[in-house]
Amino acid sequence: MPSPDTFDLPITGMTCASCAGRVERALRKVPGVKNATVNLANERAHVEVLEQIDPANLIAAVDKAGYGASLEQDHAVQEADQKKRHDNERWHLILAIALALPLILPMLLQPLGVHWMLPAWVQFLLATPVQFLLGARFYVAAWKAVRAGAGNMDLLVALGTSAGYGLSLYQWLIAMPGSMPHLYFEASAVVIALVLLGKYLESSAKRQTAGAIRALEALRPERAIQVIDGQERDVAISALKVGDQVLVKPGERFPVDGEVIDGQSHADEALISGESLPIPKQPGDKVTGGAINGEGRLLIRTQALGAETVLARIIRLVEDAQSAKAPIQKLVDKVSQVFVPVVLLIAVVTLIGWLLTGASLEAALINAVAVLVIACPCALGLATPTAIMAGTGVAARHGILIKDAEALERAHEVTTVVFDKTGTLTSGSPRIAHMTAIDGDEGSLLQLAGALQRGSEHPLAKAVLDACDERGLKLEDVSNSRSLAGRGIAGTLNARELALGNKRLLEESDLDMGALAETAQQWEAEGRTLSWLIELKPQRRVLGLVAFGDTLKAGAAQAINELKGRNISSHLLTGDNRGSARVVAEALGITDVHAEVLPADKAAIVIQLKKSGVVAMVGDGINDAPALAAADIGIAMGGGTDVAMHASGITLMRGDPRLIPAALDISRRTYAKIRQNLFWAFVYNLIGIPLAAFGLLNPVLAGAAMALSSVSVVSNALLLKTWQPAEQKHDGGDAQ
Repeated sequence: MPSPDTFDLPITGMTCASCAGRVERALRKVPGVKNATVNLANERAHVEVLEQIDPANLIAAVDKAGYGASLEQDHAVQEADQKKRHDNERWHLILAIALALPLILPMLLQPLGVHWMLPAWVQFLLATPVQFLLGARFYVAAWKAVRAGAGNMDLLVALGTSAGYGLSLYQWLIAMPGSMPHLYFEASAVVIALVLLGKYLESSAKRQTAGAIRALEALRPERAIQVIDGQERDVAISALKVGDQVLVKPGERFPVDGEVIDGQSHADEALISGESLPIPKQPGDKVTGGAINGEGRLLIRTQALGAETVLARIIRLVEDAQSAKAPIQKLVDKVSQVFVPVVLLIAVVTLIGWLLTGASLEAALINAVAVLVIACPCALGLATPTAIMAGTGVAARHGILIKDAEALERAHEVTTVVFDKTGTLTSGSPRIAHMTAIDGDEGSLLQLAGALQRGSEHPLAKAVLDACDERGLKLEDVSNSRSLAGRGIAGTLNARELALGNKRLLEESDLDMGALAETAQQWEAEGRTLSWLIELKPQRRVLGLVAFGDTLKAGAAQAINELKGRNISSHLLTGDNRGSARVVAEALGITDVHAEVLPADKAAIVIQLKKSGVVAMVGDGINDAPALAAADIGIAMGGGTDVAMHASGITLMRGDPRLIPAALDISRRTYAKIRQNLFWAFVYNLIGIPLAAFGLLNPVLAGAAMALSSVSVVSNALLLKTWQPAEQKHDGGDAQ
């Protein structure tokens, strides 16, 4: 749910950018409102308030402006309302076409040499219900706009079609008995039918742009199997509390966020994180509500419910991004404020101009009607929000959460990407990078080290045991195992007393590095952590050396290469030692390295880099938050801290570095769609209105062009739904 200082209001009755602007201005005038933005594409208002205010005041302000508003609805209720409206639009459209088709049929038959005309009274009977019943929505909306002292698309349609209908009625009434007057009933009826067609197609397309939200909402199960004292019972999700135990059967969705306490399985998190491969789950692992359980039964302990779940936060992020207004939209808002008054003025000038040139009232009026009908503020109003909705929606499906429209708009301009090292380009968990044995038998060295580390939870121990598992080594039992505080671990194996530890252990055992001294120095220069395996009894000697290091994430090199191919420079910014940073940078081809940087100084480096271009910062930890906030675009890696995610404009749901160039790519494509849509919307009006004013377009063609303009803008935005990140090759990182 929105925070207490914000409100999200579903808005009804909007038809164009002028409507959205008028609702915004009405909401901003309410005392206590800090800001309000209205999205025409998803028909919602996002209101920020400075103090606690009664939402009824906001609803009243919208109603006074001539529109409808309500408090945040349940998504299922809102979806049902939208579907009902969509179905009604379809039936109105079918009826309008059925009544208008006979009126336009004589015009279609003329090129075939068939000259036939419906009697005037038949034309009147067919056109009247289209004009005043099916077209009633335009009169109602136009009256509300006039009452509020403004204009909108409905006013233009109502005036234009009424003029055509009224002229036809006048021509019929003054016609000589027995003669066939020149009527325009077909023009007014067909224009209304075409506008209804455009609105129906536009509505269908807008529902598709909101598909990402609906897909995420569909992941929420409504019920769960609660386990109490071994007894299972089916309960509503709302009845669960944090700490409750929930059973998830194979193939079911996880109803809550939690921790596995029993069982083993895999989880399909594709729709949540974009990760295509199922993820293994065992006791101690976290699971995300909405993901699909694989082959095993899992007992999980609930850790988050309702609005606090990962899925709920994802939905909020996507909704916020889709409701936000891109900076480029400010130009559209300024144009839309004066659009309708200017079009009305042009229509009046057209009428007077044709009359002054000696044209008949009939011809002058028809040309003025064409001006009113072809003018389309809808295309301008839909150009930006539909592209943003489609772009953020498809990005979310691939695990890229874009928090606001400004981040989406700025990301395509990025010239420099600054990477944190640990957890961003590297996995953040140590692995064995190198090892060497005095006798040359590295397998035996690893086997002895693994035997000593069995049962230990230390990160270095886990790295040793993982390496043993990968090689399929059998580990023997060690007796008298003991921890050597600050030095390592020791134990007895087959009458041999062994120890594995750091340089201090080596010195306390009166042993020197011997032949391994140069190797140890070289590995230390790389920033490796060293562990010495020594034998204390029956002999006192060094057996070998193991070097630990972080591992490059799969795809890190590919991500850097993709950025380089787009002329985007990469910087490594880390608090780690220079040796460790240098090894990672060399492996990835990064030449600009900033090592041993304190968290407080990271932001200063980012600010310095911003002087020469647009900077994106990528990080995952609390210490990265200042730098993420200082950058033009902050990108938080999946699995990172909440602090990092709040400080960033883009959040990657999984820790795959390849999502970074993908995020910049979807930004570039979305911004390109915005520019294309605005170009065509402006050009359409700049060309169409003069053509109509000069008598080169009749009202029927003008109506068809107006309907087509809105549909083409939304359809162009929907092409973004086919976007996919560049092909990713999961080829595993090398030990670093």
